[in-house]
Amino acid sequence: MRLRKEAQTVLSSLATISVSADKINIIETTSSFKSELLSQIKKARHRIYITALYLQDDASGQEILTAIYQAKQKNPDLDVKIFVDFLRAQRGLMGHPESIGNVRLYREYQEKYEHPVDILGVPVKTREVLGVLHLKGFIFDDILLYSGASINDIYLQQNSRYRYDRYHVIEDSRLTDCMVSYLKNYLLTSSAVKNLTAKTVPGKKQIKPAIKQFKKKLRFGEYYFKGDSGESNPGNVSVTPLLGFGVRNNLLNETIYQLVKDTQKSIRIFTPYFNLPAKINKAVRRILKKGKQVEIVIGDKVANDFYIADQKNFSKIGIVPYVYEANLRKFVKRNQKFIASGLLKVYLWTHENNSYHLKGISCDNETHLLTGHNINPRAWRLDLENGILIQDPERLLQGKFDSEYKKILTHAKEVKHFSEIETIKDYPEGPAKLMKTVNRAKLHSILNRLL
Repeated sequence: MRLRKEAQTVLSSLATISVSADKINIIETTSSFKSELLSQIKKARHRIYITALYLQDDASGQEILTAIYQAKQKNPDLDVKIFVDFLRAQRGLMGHPESIGNVRLYREYQEKYEHPVDILGVPVKTREVLGVLHLKGFIFDDILLYSGASINDIYLQQNSRYRYDRYHVIEDSRLTDCMVSYLKNYLLTSSAVKNLTAKTVPGKKQIKPAIKQFKKKLRFGEYYFKGDSGESNPGNVSVTPLLGFGVRNNLLNETIYQLVKDTQKSIRIFTPYFNLPAKINKAVRRILKKGKQVEIVIGDKVANDFYIADQKNFSKIGIVPYVYEANLRKFVKRNQKFIASGLLKVYLWTHENNSYHLKGISCDNETHLLTGHNINPRAWRLDLENGILIQDPERLLQGKFDSEYKKILTHAKEVKHFSEIETIKDYPEGPAKLMKTVNRAKLHSILNRLL
């Protein structure tokens, strides 16, 4: 699938699937995403394959799982597999009392229904802080519903609060077939991957040797499919599913880098956590110096999912949004002249008490990367990631992506000067004290590698 000749770019060497532009659509609201998810579950006739960081034991998690089990009971031949991170699934929410996590829900449903559903824990690493299953994709027959969202109340806007993400629908059998084949060939065949509906699940220490072998296998994983030859048919775009794990031979990372580096006119970058890898940071600065337009949309610190609004309950994990804000201020200050000239536009998204989780890249209105990749050092080095690259030289999808962008900017404020971004002196006592400790101990570089 890959060609490694020095003269060729990564993008030109990619195998592609020709897909009608009419078969690609964008959902613009969180509530509509949940409705589409439930609708696709009911319509599925042959398979449901879901990969997400977690499926939470809450109202939305129960609603989605109930719908899946009901579909399975009506059609016992329906092939259903749900993949979640092995470690994340077996703990409660951060800041909540210690618990067995979401496996309680999985076991309860397994006992309640006649026809079982496999919920599989995938241990990418032996410690969650060192890497997780960050693959994305909800597959229903030949339809891919792609989003960075996991399954819980806030991602699905169960009540008034929501966690804003991107939601894209692509209908193509070759695309879904190759993604399902990867899950079957690389995840289902590994002895490290365990069914979390079982009454007892081995601990990470028990399967440590299996995890070690699994990691080696994942480093060589690819989406295999027969690519189209020649030019795309009129009315079609070229689609390529991408994988990335680790620093070496990471096709997803290489694609992200090339999209930035080879920008011809303009690029849009979405990330919830501002902590660009050094390689991307340098590439952004280089294209700004060449006069290219760069737009970055980031979640404000109060729209970060780690933000703790009630300072009485502030804990160490709550320092994360402040670290990202410090990164952003440094970046804006260094590139202030490009903001002044209009080449660099930085937007901070915030809407009431909701949070922001958007990721991806749009380059020159022709190339779009849909991904769960946060474009940060953690995603670059530690997590198992994927993405969908759409190459659209005829700009058949520009209207849809422009409409999505306009919707995103509804609650975004443009940063005109670095002084608009808060510093330690503006923070409440808890975060200020902890950030001073971080600065004094020079922990920024360590934190940024793990965040």
